[in-house]
Amino acid sequence: MSALITPELVVLDADLGSDKDAVVRRLAGLVADAGRATGAEALAGDALAREAQAATGLPGGIAIPHCRSAAVTQASLAFARLAPGVDFGAADGPADLVFLIAAPAEGDADHLTLLSALARALVRPDFVASLRAAATPADVVALVEEVVSPTPATGATAATSTPVPATAPAPESAPARRRLVAVSACPTGIAHTYMAADKLTAAAQAEGVDLAVETQGSSGSTPLDPAVIRDADAVIFAVDVGVRDRDRFAGKPVVQSGTKRAINEPEVMIREALAAADDPNARRVPGGGAAGAAAAAPAGRPSTATEIRRWLLTGVSYMIPFVAAGGLLIALGFLFGGYQIVNPNPDVEGQSFALSWVLNNSFLDLPSAAPLEGLNDGFLGYLGALCTVLGQAAFGFLVPALAGYIAYAIADRPGIAPGFVVGAVSVTMSAGFIGGLVGGILAGLVARWIASWRLPTGVRGLQPVVIIPLLATLISSGLMVAVLGRPLAAAVEGLGNWLNGLSGTSAVLLGIILGLMMCFDLGGPVNKAAYLFATAGLASQTSGSLVIMATVMAAGMVPPLAMALSTAIRPKLYTPAERDNGKAAWLLGLSFISEGAIPFAAADPLRVIPSMMLGGATTGAIVAASGVELRAPHGGIFVFFAMNNVLVFVLALIAGMVVAGLAVTVAKSIGRQKADAVPEDAVDLAHAHNAAPASTVSAPARA
Repeated sequence: MSALITPELVVLDADLGSDKDAVVRRLAGLVADAGRATGAEALAGDALAREAQAATGLPGGIAIPHCRSAAVTQASLAFARLAPGVDFGAADGPADLVFLIAAPAEGDADHLTLLSALARALVRPDFVASLRAAATPADVVALVEEVVSPTPATGATAATSTPVPATAPAPESAPARRRLVAVSACPTGIAHTYMAADKLTAAAQAEGVDLAVETQGSSGSTPLDPAVIRDADAVIFAVDVGVRDRDRFAGKPVVQSGTKRAINEPEVMIREALAAADDPNARRVPGGGAAGAAAAAPAGRPSTATEIRRWLLTGVSYMIPFVAAGGLLIALGFLFGGYQIVNPNPDVEGQSFALSWVLNNSFLDLPSAAPLEGLNDGFLGYLGALCTVLGQAAFGFLVPALAGYIAYAIADRPGIAPGFVVGAVSVTMSAGFIGGLVGGILAGLVARWIASWRLPTGVRGLQPVVIIPLLATLISSGLMVAVLGRPLAAAVEGLGNWLNGLSGTSAVLLGIILGLMMCFDLGGPVNKAAYLFATAGLASQTSGSLVIMATVMAAGMVPPLAMALSTAIRPKLYTPAERDNGKAAWLLGLSFISEGAIPFAAADPLRVIPSMMLGGATTGAIVAASGVELRAPHGGIFVFFAMNNVLVFVLALIAGMVVAGLAVTVAKSIGRQKADAVPEDAVDLAHAHNAAPASTVSAPARA
């Protein structure tokens, strides 16, 4: 296995610039010059994008900017001892020791293990002192190789796949020692996972506490022994993502924070965990029929805003594969089957042409002629129908998956069933995307509340599998039907009537209103009201109805294209996962899949949604004023053949995309959050479960 660091990747006592951006770019240049990356700028961009999420400065004058990057061809470490130091966001001042950790996007386990070992060594004062005393780059290389060497004889601290062991058990004659367990995790676990584990372990030893830590990171993870968990007085979650198999800790008093707090204040977290163990009203891990969160929350509990953001991003991360699979399959259905493929079949009540084609034909028995102009026959027609039916089935799970996994993020596994059901009910009630968000949070909170009930021992076993799903589903879905659904349905109907009243007035005003509606909630009730208004008018085939259809489709294509443009022109404003989502959004936007922008809107609605509405209104006004007509209800670029004035349509789409893309870029540039206000390693939460990306929409997150 090749070396992680060479003398060419080390600079000592150097002035690399006045800010961290300059330092990162210089270190990225060293990696590229050594032939370990395809380009310095691409690597620096990925590292700085990660830096924008949370500062990588650590106490003691250390900084570890790091990322996974497609530009990296060989896992590498670049090191600078700075004179003067540069601010990397640490509370105690500038950093003079800076490691750039550059891992390939698909880094192998051996290299990631060694990179993690370096991170663990940086919490050791003796290693840090040796770096400051090193006389030559070769000395630095030797020091690093010693700590990352997998050979036990070196006495290194190489990371393994086993959890950090508990401190030695006390003799039987000694007073009983307090026992804690902990889990540390960040999305890829290159650095903060292991540094947090080692800091907590050292703090526990200093406090005379037995601590066992499970590191859920890139070097693998061996789960804690159930007996160790059972005997623990409390649990510490030092995590920036979800905890795998959280139910194992059900009922234990819990203190939770990001990994960075565990690195900076490990002693405080140990003391908070001990206090929680002695507090009968302390917050507890929900699930498994055990008590959930109590009203009184101990210190160290994440802020409400952080928790809500985690809930929403968890739901969105699980929803993304449904958006990608369903949207692209439907687009392929239009391409192969024709633009009439999704329209109702007048000969079979309740079926579209696609569904009738699939149910009444087979690959071996295909009709030789299509039943209607705008439909393809033969194998292509059958393939288009098949893609359409499968895509519509996948899209049917979009809102239920969003709601189900929001509820899962709140209440763990007991929240999944009520979340999925309330999501399905919100679709039935025409509440759409917004109904999924509201319903998922409602189902999760209700499930967590029921999990907090202290039931008799004899029925606790039924709590997670019967009592919580039954009552949480009844309460949350009942409220959606009886209270929330009807106002949303009334709002949709009212908006439709309002639009019908405007259709005889100014075409530009109508275009602006339709554009605003299509971009307001990206597939939700307002978006659907505008879309249904357009498709309902297609039956008349009048010029006005065809213009409205073209206006709605053009405006609906703007949000994903605008977000794709913004991630391309200013990638450092976005997380690596968002940049990957942006690449997929090009095709989703061209296919008229507005939901391709949902991941961005859910994570940052106040900046994204107004920007998208501005672009949608621009496109809508141009299309409506130009009289572009469209005879197909869906399909984006795949139905240009069913449109007149295609060039005007394209120019209007480009104008709206540019307006919205620039607006969201400016909004994010002006209103960027301070690094320490964002949860450490707050990127694609699907990686919290070590899931491989299900589509091009969700690429591996980078630590």
